[in-house]
Amino acid sequence: MTLRINDTAPDFTARTNQGEIRFHDWIGDHWAILFSHPKDFTPVCTTEFGAVAQLADVWAARNTKVIGVSVDGLDEHLRWIGDIETVCGTKLAFPIIADEGLAVSKAYDMLPAEAHLPDGRTPADSATVRAVFIIDPQKKVRLTMSYPMTVGRNFAEIVRALDALQAADRHGLAMPADWHPGADAIVPATITTEAARAKYGEVEEILPYLRKVRLPAA
Repeated sequence: MTLRINDTAPDFTARTNQGEIRFHDWIGDHWAILFSHPKDFTPVCTTEFGAVAQLADVWAARNTKVIGVSVDGLDEHLRWIGDIETVCGTKLAFPIIADEGLAVSKAYDMLPAEAHLPDGRTPADSATVRAVFIIDPQKKVRLTMSYPMTVGRNFAEIVRALDALQAADRHGLAMPADWHPGADAIVPATITTEAARAKYGEVEEILPYLRKVRLPAA
């Protein structure tokens, strides 16, 4: 299965350190970020999970739930959480999925269907299980990112992308390169300049197909 933007996010039932969940029910009417990593007790991932824990208020302000996934088991997760909390200096309040059977990893196209984990595996055996999915309240995949094991994820960029998606949905606009909250937005090609002026106010026409407007107040 190849998972693409705007596909329905695969539903699943899984065990987590916070109990069993049914993914779509767990999302509810929130946005969700599913992010994965190759193995517990690895250095880069420890810093990443700590960074996500430190952003708890940021996720809450954006009506967003976060959930981690690893192909390790619950016992490993529970021991590893202590290390994460030591590193980041705060509680880890989000769930981590125990995907020992690889069901979630395969459903989200992070590992090939025939993949298996050998005894005594190393992080390299599950290196492709290192991705980010932003999912909207309609359970649609809206953004995906993949990273190598040697490069920690930039969660400021993930927050920026989430802000851009939510603003685009809220106002019916698009966001230019390097957009950040408060910056101008782009009028989609499906909207005429006249209609854009009537809806958004002043329109800056840089090119006939590239027109910018101030983002309306939330």
